[in-house]
Amino acid sequence: MSHAVSETPSLPLDADGILALAARSMFELFSSNSQGMFLADKSGRIVWVNEGYQRFLPDLGVASLEDFLGHTVEEVIPNTQMRRVLETGEPVLIDLLTNRAGTFVVSRLPLKEEGGAVIGAIGIVLFDQPETTLAPLISKFALLQRDLDEARRELAAQRTRMRAAGQGERRAKYSFASFVGSSPAAVEVKRQARRAAQSASPVLLLGETGTGKELLAHAIHAASARAHGPFVSVNIAAVPDTLLEAEFFGVAPGAYTGAERKPRDGKFKLADGGTLFLDEIGDMPPSVQAKLLRALQEGEIEPLGSNQIVRFDVRVVAATSRDLAQMVRDGRFREDLFYRLHVLPIRVPPLRERSRDIPALVEVLGEDLALRNEMPPPELSPDALALLAGQAWRGNIRELRNVLEQAVMRSDELLITAGLLREVLLSSGVQPAAPAIESPVSDAAAQGTDDGLLRPLAEQVAELERRAIGATLAANAGNKLATARQLGISRAKLYDRMMALELLG
Repeated sequence: MSHAVSETPSLPLDADGILALAARSMFELFSSNSQGMFLADKSGRIVWVNEGYQRFLPDLGVASLEDFLGHTVEEVIPNTQMRRVLETGEPVLIDLLTNRAGTFVVSRLPLKEEGGAVIGAIGIVLFDQPETTLAPLISKFALLQRDLDEARRELAAQRTRMRAAGQGERRAKYSFASFVGSSPAAVEVKRQARRAAQSASPVLLLGETGTGKELLAHAIHAASARAHGPFVSVNIAAVPDTLLEAEFFGVAPGAYTGAERKPRDGKFKLADGGTLFLDEIGDMPPSVQAKLLRALQEGEIEPLGSNQIVRFDVRVVAATSRDLAQMVRDGRFREDLFYRLHVLPIRVPPLRERSRDIPALVEVLGEDLALRNEMPPPELSPDALALLAGQAWRGNIRELRNVLEQAVMRSDELLITAGLLREVLLSSGVQPAAPAIESPVSDAAAQGTDDGLLRPLAEQVAELERRAIGATLAANAGNKLATARQLGISRAKLYDRMMALELLG
């Protein structure tokens, strides 16, 4: 009993057959999968249009297919570059075409006979509305470009710092990106500091020790019009009272016994054209306060042992962990100097008021520890992060760094647990508080009121998105890839939203 054997399709065995099959397949593929396609002859007249392209005709101002066929490409497709392809025989694989029908990603391919002469061309619409259809690609490219620009800026800044260090110059070490945090308190203090950077008035940074006041002073200078000038800092608490005047105003040759024979410039002179940072201004003795006030008012100083007046141009940023207003009431700080400095006051919040920033701070501090100790960065379990978020942090970020560094040095594993952190806190004389439990419900909602909802919708949506990303980052110990997966978005999208919401510092 015989059985019929069905023939299965096979590839042609000759080169011409293979080329013919490939050309036919490619033509059918582009015709069926592109947004539209047409053919033009050697003279540029349109001889064929597929069904996909016909939907663009009304937007091009063409009433019917008959009014499109037989016309030259320039007559019916504004801004087309098809004529150049017909004249040169060179393809344009990717191009943007914009006309009354919209913006399109197009491809233009010449058709050639066996001898190589151009006999026509194919126009293919690969994508319409590229701002939507290519949004993921454009977003990824924009993110890569932003990262590249940031790397170039950082490299340029490092080169500048290296040159400045080699020449003994003084420059700001930090920018606003160095102040890590996305909590409302952190965002607000950065907003105020950015505004202060655009002014020439004195800035007074108020806050507990270890909150980042000096870092903000550097950032304000770096973002100001004086960024190319020197940044000079003086820690008043670290300088003996008897030497403060010399430190500020400089010393003339032989001004006192033991003084050098050559003049020594003071900090005001060194900071000329830049920023003078007066750290711990509340520790300044009353005798120096009067002279500092006069220098700030007159814009001039008189070095010790000299009768010469030296003019200077300095923007002052002061900082203190003391209650200056109370010191004024107690008579321990000059009221006129207080008002001279208290022009742009910025309160830097303690860490306990922005505990949601702790996961991001831990990530940055961990990377710094890893870099300095040539080791992989540590990872913290979710319960360890919750424990850190629940502490009072009297020493603020400085204390957090110390606890984290102790835990890393004590652990044989990369993963830092809550148990190990409790041991470190206890050994430092701190009774660990209960881990923080962050509620997704706002205080107003928890109280059963609608006060928190009486705000612009965009503001509320941004706040909810910020909370969702922050909570997921905390749950994943700062791992961006795991966070993106849990949120159901790409990592590029996560970085894009974090940048838009100022979650990257």
